[in-house]
Amino acid sequence: MKNFVHLHLHSQYSLLDGTIQFAPLIARVRELGMPAVAVTDHGGMMGTIEFYEEALKGGVTPILGAEVYVAPGRREERRIAPTGEYAYHLILLAENETGYRNLMQLSSRAHTEGFYYKPRVDKELLRQYSEGLIATSACLQGEIPFTLATEGEGKALEVLEEYRSMFPDGRFYLEIQDNGIPEQGKMNPRLISLARATGTPLVATNDCHYLNRGDDRLQEILLCLQTGKTIKDPTRMRFESDQFYVKSRDEFESAFGHVAPDALDNTLAIAERCRVKIELGVTKFPEFALPPGVSSEAYLREQASKGLDRRLSDRKTRGDGMPREREDEYRRRLEFELSVIEKTGFSGYFLIVSDFIGYAKDRGIPVGPGRGSAAGSLVAYALRITEVDPIPYKLLFERFLNPERVSLPDIDCDFCKKRRDEVIAYVERKYGKENVAQLITFGTWKPRVAVRDVGRVLEMPYAEVDRIAKMIPPELNMTVENATKAEPRLKELIDENPRIAELFQYAKEIEGRSRHAGTHASAVVIANRPITEYCPLYRQTTGDITTQYSMKPIERIGLVKFDFLGLRTLTALHDTLRLLSEQRGVAIDLDNLPLDDAETYATLSRGDTAGVFQSESRGFTDLISRLKPDRFTHLIDMVALHRPGPLQSGMSDDFVERRHGRKKVAYVLPQLAEILSETYGVIVYQEQVMEIAKALAGFTLGEADVLRKAMGKKDDALMKQQRARFLEGARGNGIPEGKAQEIFDLIRQFGGYGFNKSHSAAYALVAYQTAYLKTHYPVEYCSALMTSESGDTAKIIRYIAYCRGRGIPILPPDVNESRYAFFPVGGSIRFGLSAVKGLGESAVEAILSAREERPFGSVRDFLSRADLRKVNKRAVESLVKSGALDSLDPDRGKIIVELPALLEEAQAEVRRRESGQFALFGAPAEEKAAARPRGPAAPPAHSWSRPERLAYEKEALGFYITGHPLDSWAAEIALYANTTTAKIAHLKPGTEVKIGGIITAMRERTTRKGEKMANLTLEDLDGTVDVTVFSRTFLECRDTLSSTEPVFLLGRVEAGEQAARVIAEEVFRMENVRDRLARSVHFQLLLDRLSDADVAELRRTILRHAGDKKGFLHLVRPGDYEAIIALPDGVGVAPSLELAHALRGRFGYDVLRLH
Repeated sequence: MKNFVHLHLHSQYSLLDGTIQFAPLIARVRELGMPAVAVTDHGGMMGTIEFYEEALKGGVTPILGAEVYVAPGRREERRIAPTGEYAYHLILLAENETGYRNLMQLSSRAHTEGFYYKPRVDKELLRQYSEGLIATSACLQGEIPFTLATEGEGKALEVLEEYRSMFPDGRFYLEIQDNGIPEQGKMNPRLISLARATGTPLVATNDCHYLNRGDDRLQEILLCLQTGKTIKDPTRMRFESDQFYVKSRDEFESAFGHVAPDALDNTLAIAERCRVKIELGVTKFPEFALPPGVSSEAYLREQASKGLDRRLSDRKTRGDGMPREREDEYRRRLEFELSVIEKTGFSGYFLIVSDFIGYAKDRGIPVGPGRGSAAGSLVAYALRITEVDPIPYKLLFERFLNPERVSLPDIDCDFCKKRRDEVIAYVERKYGKENVAQLITFGTWKPRVAVRDVGRVLEMPYAEVDRIAKMIPPELNMTVENATKAEPRLKELIDENPRIAELFQYAKEIEGRSRHAGTHASAVVIANRPITEYCPLYRQTTGDITTQYSMKPIERIGLVKFDFLGLRTLTALHDTLRLLSEQRGVAIDLDNLPLDDAETYATLSRGDTAGVFQSESRGFTDLISRLKPDRFTHLIDMVALHRPGPLQSGMSDDFVERRHGRKKVAYVLPQLAEILSETYGVIVYQEQVMEIAKALAGFTLGEADVLRKAMGKKDDALMKQQRARFLEGARGNGIPEGKAQEIFDLIRQFGGYGFNKSHSAAYALVAYQTAYLKTHYPVEYCSALMTSESGDTAKIIRYIAYCRGRGIPILPPDVNESRYAFFPVGGSIRFGLSAVKGLGESAVEAILSAREERPFGSVRDFLSRADLRKVNKRAVESLVKSGALDSLDPDRGKIIVELPALLEEAQAEVRRRESGQFALFGAPAEEKAAARPRGPAAPPAHSWSRPERLAYEKEALGFYITGHPLDSWAAEIALYANTTTAKIAHLKPGTEVKIGGIITAMRERTTRKGEKMANLTLEDLDGTVDVTVFSRTFLECRDTLSSTEPVFLLGRVEAGEQAARVIAEEVFRMENVRDRLARSVHFQLLLDRLSDADVAELRRTILRHAGDKKGFLHLVRPGDYEAIIALPDGVGVAPSLELAHALRGRFGYDVLRLH
């Protein structure tokens, strides 16, 4: 019996529309006995390589295609046709390699030239790139079916002939579909009639969007997620049938067998014609320009040798030279690495990376010291690719490039975030813009997000879905399926409640599917020819142009990606050095800082990690303050130890205990001491695993790297082979089998947690650099740090609090003092003008330019000299509110009232100046303003109150600078709060918290039950925290929540998706905190430290703080007993911070407790 081939099918790469994944598709096609299948995603080819490989693996012929959008006119025109269409649909299938290349060109140019709602080609492009392509007329949105429906047979015939001329030789087909849509059912006979009348071949398809009958509900959920609708919304986008699945030949026979059997047979004929072979696994290096007659191997050798000579010479110049035999070690290592690089054919790769990093460094673009395993390469160090000397830290080249298991090297490069694009632009100029592209990446559904998104579509109550989502363990690689096994409560809910069972059914279905496309944070492809010859391009919603193929497919087709990561920390470091040079004449070489600075290690040992690279988390701060580093290798260890594996296994704690001598360091065999002594006998690094395998079992370092990778993969069969190899090698070295077994188990246990030491060393160096500058130059460093993080309000609030806590005043912006960004002024930090909202870059430049002549002397002088076309009324209002004009007139309220008249005067002044009158009447602005007749009097000036002043300051800057609404409540907060917003992230979920603050943002929401709830932001003196107020609490506290006055909040910590948040249980005004929280006052007294004089003073102190709260004495003998005595009736207490301080001053410990 004849079969059938599906030629119109949408995979998950028809984002939020198609649901089909490739492995199940190929399995289903094989089950149906179909020899081939096409994938034709909307407007793109993103899944092409993945589909191609999966199909070949399953013994099915892959037909490569796309459903393109055809503009009604020229692709450059941004217009909608008179019929209401901005694009028609058309199916294109590649017959051969030429067709595949043309399809990539069409898809690329649709994105780069024709994007208007959708990526569109036009008929000019179709004619130019039609060779090797078969086209079919697509669905009801195809131009021919659409024209038949709207303009009739005559016009449709014209359109058909146009397409036939574009795709001659029988390469254009009229497409009929059996998808259950009534309009399609009416259209099919008309298409068949048109085909018969013109001799155009027919083809049957089903426009498949899901794999199996019954999967339509899943597709409806995806469409709801795409359009922001819910499943019960009658206006939502939906398909009119449930027939868009992969049907069998029999199902098509029943639909078309009696009227158009040729349409079924033609699917097989098309499949026979479509045979594309894609070259995979062959690396296509970009061509690096070399001197005439010089090979890349010889040139790399020359550059690396010269580079090493410079490195060694620089050390001598710094007084850090080394003996000749030590230099010989470096040269032997360099020779070994070069021989491996030459043998593996990667010389060009190193030259390319060295070139663009050299370009950046030569132009003052900050470059990181390295990242990843590349820091283990001496060649990379010699070429200035990295700044970490691998030899002193025992970093292994084989961890980076294994001569026994060759794979493309991967050198990740960090650049200053502000100037990263300059380096990419250089690469585009050098290799050709058409040969360079950034990489696409696809966001996929994680378990918690999947549950929340499906819950919203199914209209389940937010609070219920949120509670369920939080039951999913927040572990790496967690799945919805595994969550139901790991958390018994979830299984109970699913078994008991059909709605929750449906929620998890579809959350499981969408989990792991692609939900959106984005631009990879760092990866850039450089090819030896235009990218579009290998891969189609994609236009992101941001306007960025990227590849359509993601990382793995790009690697499979042989294109080479390079990583250009933008790192804000490098910007902050560079800006600090610039400030030091400009203001203090201090020149610092970051790459040659003394790595034994005691003050820097003291800073870190105190847990003072604010602003230190990758060290600010609670866990890192806690670990480093316990470890108390006093050498650089300790920082390298910290980077490796502060990860989930070592922390959860107790390995990090074990390391700390051994470091301080509280736990004995022991070795299974003496030979391990040389390898593990630096880490106190703990296997911290993958390199140590490799060294152990080499020392004890005779592995080469290349073989040891294979062992290291096997451990990471947790492949039992592979590990069994490696164990046998290790035991055999150990036996040959005379190691008893029992000891060898024990050591292998040890390295397997700890090796699973082992980290890449090369990466640790590189990032430890950046952490040290930030800590060093913060320790010795805190004002300059914090200025640069806040500038680099200026887009993150929460961080700026935290850093402002940090600076104030360390005696560094933060000054408001000032038109006479501020620069563009944060700037050190003596021992203070001045806000930059760019921080003022409503003040664009051109306005800041206009103010700075006007100020160059002389400082502004008054508000009138400022307005007359600033370019009011750039510094408009809104910008001036923001300057006033922020305090930037305080040095000209501190009465902000008065300026705002007078501003319309002042602006009118200034604008008149500008008009006179531009008309030439200024030359005739050259009096100063103030004199002329006084001489002119005044217009209507301004309303009476109103000086702002302190709360008004602060509120406007917050509005203009996003921060409170000259004070804080909570300043007057500091005593109450200190007495009654048990945490701050900055500490919330450090608390365990479920912890009860009491916080004082102000509500700076609130968004009310209505639940599915029609109840009100809210999400709000609470700010205190240390930062902000997100708060959720569910309906019961919202109703009880609604008036308080809408108040601008300080509040006190009681709640509990919840783990959020990005950061911890608080679930509010009670919110009340700060003025009521004493009555609400202090029900009784308790005095905890240690009997063994209590004298008669103490008792007498306690009595006098209590009487001085008389109030209405019941008091109790707690007489405690630690470890023995506690007696509680109520104060006599009539002796009440007024709790206060003064009382607490007085008691602590007398007794030397905290006595006061509030219940």
